[in-house]
Amino acid sequence: MSMLNIEKYINEKREEYLGLLFTLLKQKSISAQNIGMEECSTMLMEILEDIGMETKLISTEGYPVVYGEKINNKNDFTLLIYGHYDVQPPDPLDEWKTPPFEPTVKDGKIFCRGAGDNKGQLMAQLLAIKTYQDVVGDLPINIKVAIEGEEECGSVNLAKFVEDNKVLLRSDLVYVSDGPMHDSGAPVVLLGVRGMLFIELVAKGAKWDNHSGNKGNIVPNPAWKLVQLLNTMRDYSGKILIDGFYDDLLKPTEQELELISTLPFNAQDLAEQIGYRDFNMTKEEYYKKLTLEPTFNIAGFHSGYDGEGAKTIIPSVAKVKIDFRLVVEQDPEDIFNKLVEHVNKFAPEVEVKRYGSMKPSRTPSDLNEVKIVKKAVEKSYKQKPILQPSLGGSLPDYVWTEILGVPSVIVPYANYDEANHSPNENLNVDNFFDGILCTCHVIKELGNAYS
Repeated sequence: MSMLNIEKYINEKREEYLGLLFTLLKQKSISAQNIGMEECSTMLMEILEDIGMETKLISTEGYPVVYGEKINNKNDFTLLIYGHYDVQPPDPLDEWKTPPFEPTVKDGKIFCRGAGDNKGQLMAQLLAIKTYQDVVGDLPINIKVAIEGEEECGSVNLAKFVEDNKVLLRSDLVYVSDGPMHDSGAPVVLLGVRGMLFIELVAKGAKWDNHSGNKGNIVPNPAWKLVQLLNTMRDYSGKILIDGFYDDLLKPTEQELELISTLPFNAQDLAEQIGYRDFNMTKEEYYKKLTLEPTFNIAGFHSGYDGEGAKTIIPSVAKVKIDFRLVVEQDPEDIFNKLVEHVNKFAPEVEVKRYGSMKPSRTPSDLNEVKIVKKAVEKSYKQKPILQPSLGGSLPDYVWTEILGVPSVIVPYANYDEANHSPNENLNVDNFFDGILCTCHVIKELGNAYS
């Protein structure tokens, strides 16, 4: 009966809750440019206080972490909710159909920077705490909230924050709502993330660009240096040739392969969603490559003239940006060192720049906490959620599983086409309210299991 009352209460509060979300969305918080970060963290402090949490702003070497807690010594279980208040820059502005920081509802979607990533999902969690207390009364579990301001910049100070605040953050489970739901539209429970290493290779030739005829065969072209170097790093089948790259790679467990076999798959739908008609993989191949295998991706390659028409030059500089997605137990530090050794061996004149990294993370699927969350999600959405070994992308999940030593689950609330990081980022209105209800179910089921 309490969940029926909660669902009814959420419906009654739709306009009020949307208003609270819109207020947060209007507040810019672009960490890459330090725009509105202080104002947004202060706003979140007030939101946490309004839902009855004891709050504090904890400094880091970058942007502060907004922390809140609701503790009852009678409760045996503590849930830690993680989210982030920073957003990506809105560029390119001319591709937005609505103002990027003016939430606009159109065709059942809220268009605004941060709507899906991560303010909309974060607010769903926070409003669930408020809703549960308003309808039921005391929370059946203890809840802690940690909201960082640097996720869009690689969470560079989060690991130290967790290391320095282990006692404060002590909990039994970390619950995260970030990223999109499954491409089928079904709810999904994710048990980990791939790690990441982002680097740039820079090759230089002459001090300035030269005429490709007058100085052709005379001045070296740095673009060729990078092309030749890249060919020593990856073969035509996709195998990465950096010595020792696969040394710490763990084989998928039988449990993980069994999970993959239960996942939905439609090759034609996927081909349309990614805009690649030649997509041709089996289900097992697709999910193994997406969740259990590392990647080597060229994110950008630039050298010389790329404008309209012709300009015959030998460029003076060539740059390639590369991101690696890593899986357990690959360590970004180790992979970076092996990469540097490889470059020094094949092209020592090429400069290696490191822009950021994140460790991979994985939570076992047979934990009781995972089963309870899965049950709660199923009750909320009235369908069995997809249990997936890992997110294809990266989140700072390792700070919870490795540093804090606590299992972590990720239950995304955003629609698959949320366009996070892109122009016209959006969140389905229904997804927002479904997220509030789902979090209430998680709170209730954890309370039932551990009270």
